[in-house]
Amino acid sequence: MEVATPQGAVSVGGMLTAARERVVAATNDLFSHGPYPLADTLKYPGDQGLFGPGSMTWQVVGDTAVLVGGIRALLVQAAHPEVVAGVAEHSLYREDPLGRLSRTSSYVTATSFGAMPEVERAVAIVRKAHRPVVGLSHRGLPYDAADPALAAWVHNSTTDSFLTAFRIFGSRACSEDDADRFVAEQARVGALLDADPLPESARELSAWIADHPALGRSPDTRETIGFLRKPPLPVPAGIGYRLLFYAAVATLPRRICEVLGVRALPGDAAVGRATVSALRWSLGASPSWRLALIRSGAEPPPGVRFRQPLPRGTALPEPPARLVEIPATKGRAATP
Repeated sequence: MEVATPQGAVSVGGMLTAARERVVAATNDLFSHGPYPLADTLKYPGDQGLFGPGSMTWQVVGDTAVLVGGIRALLVQAAHPEVVAGVAEHSLYREDPLGRLSRTSSYVTATSFGAMPEVERAVAIVRKAHRPVVGLSHRGLPYDAADPALAAWVHNSTTDSFLTAFRIFGSRACSEDDADRFVAEQARVGALLDADPLPESARELSAWIADHPALGRSPDTRETIGFLRKPPLPVPAGIGYRLLFYAAVATLPRRICEVLGVRALPGDAAVGRATVSALRWSLGASPSWRLALIRSGAEPPPGVRFRQPLPRGTALPEPPARLVEIPATKGRAATP
């Protein structure tokens, strides 16, 4: 089928391809403000990292719904006055929002899909970045990013948010057993940063988040939520982000909504589901997931589609040259 335009007839397929390429380019640009953490991952053939091909982590973090989960995690983290004080006073998110986004994304990518040397490197970078993050919150309580309790809030809110987004907006149904498996897997990451406590089931985790006694309003919370509502993004990306933001708000527990001063409208989850589906059609599953499968020598799960090329700076290893033994001949040189 063709559509008439001022430039001539254009096929519908061509228009869809062009639209998909614009979405891919705009999305990838948001996360490209730093080095790609798995650029050398194919140097570790057979290394399955923390989780491996059969894990729930590769399925959850590799799905497009993780975009909603990431926004939700930032919202939930802002409900803790000491955590948000550390972000407000020691982060460059206002001056360099895309740099901070890329650094956070790199950590999640490395710990989820990286070979063990890449996981260890990512954790070491975070530990180093956390050392100077100390101070007092607006209510006079001390904070220290290395404190196991504060590390637990950041880690557990991320785990809960990724899981919640996958269960609501993901590409397939997620059973209670699947959810528990994801929480147990992610506890391995939390343990690397000495986070404590680390709930052992999805139900226990969501209750721990919703009923946490340290939550409360603060000036830093208001400022952070104001920024998250409307970050300085290019117009096309900003439109999509706003839909994902309210989809994330629609998944928050009531108490956290009250602390943050946000609320969702009845149709926000449905709009979010349609937006995530459109992005999944454009982006496909995470190319970092595909790279991890290649490194570990595993096949993609049934129904998973990888639509993007491998991330920049990576390439498939060259297959070894075949050695063919040529029998010796008398009187003339052998020809292949």
